[in-house]
Amino acid sequence: MTKILLVEDHEELWDFLSRRLRRRGYEVALAHDGQQGLDMARTERPDVILLDMNLPVMDGWTAVKALRAAPETARIPVIALTAHAMSGDRGRVLEAGCDDYHPKPVDFSRLLGQIDAALLKRDEEAEREEG
Repeated sequence: MTKILLVEDHEELWDFLSRRLRRRGYEVALAHDGQQGLDMARTERPDVILLDMNLPVMDGWTAVKALRAAPETARIPVIALTAHAMSGDRGRVLEAGCDDYHPKPVDFSRLLGQIDAALLKRDEEAEREEG
């Protein structure tokens, strides 16, 4: 079963997303701040991380840099969730180390497609390295 780590501090959004993702067959782990998300990424080893960029304790920008710097989490796909939908924001999150970007409010069907694409890309990269 695919495990998703959802790092989100707004209860309404994590409740909505976690319930819908579970109904789609995903295992969901929840973290409510960036430090907790970083710690859980190391212990839970999720297949994908959905990371809010504006978090308490440690923001998503700092968390993704720490994820990319650690060998055990460097290759986990990270999809940024952000209310910032201004010109250039997508480039900023990709430059920070995220694999994709999803503006809020969440378009669930689009987000599912992004999760599938991130998993496919991860699997293809692993196959190239093995082969």
